[in-house]
Amino acid sequence: MESHIADITRVIQLAVAPVFLLTAIGTIINALNVRLGRVVDRRRVLNERLHSANPEAVEAARAELKLLAWRSKLIYHSIFSAVTGALLICLVVAVAFVGALFSIELARIVAVLFILSMCALIICLAVFLREIFVAVTESGQHYK
Repeated sequence: MESHIADITRVIQLAVAPVFLLTAIGTIINALNVRLGRVVDRRRVLNERLHSANPEAVEAARAELKLLAWRSKLIYHSIFSAVTGALLICLVVAVAFVGALFSIELARIVAVLFILSMCALIICLAVFLREIFVAVTESGQHYK
């Protein structure tokens, strides 16, 4: 019984880093959610412009709506990757505790899950960077 307590104590100490990582992923998801909200708000404004009589304004609104659709898709994929990474981190912690509780060697599974979570986070950040690039480069062209 004493060795199980020592093992679980060690797992708790090792689980602290992934928990901080979960906090960071939550912050990223929050930032992505704010960006998605702004895209949705802008789409609502542009949809109202589509009902205007000015054909030039309608064409500009359609072009920007297409850009906003692309941006929202990128944000969605980034959020999906971040949530996948967070779920994998949760699995890392859970598997580590199961291994300690039942004295099972699950180090390889923990390592693979952690690597997969890092890959998901890398994808999240890369897609997020792409969305920012699209927003900065394309939105400037609409207001020239």
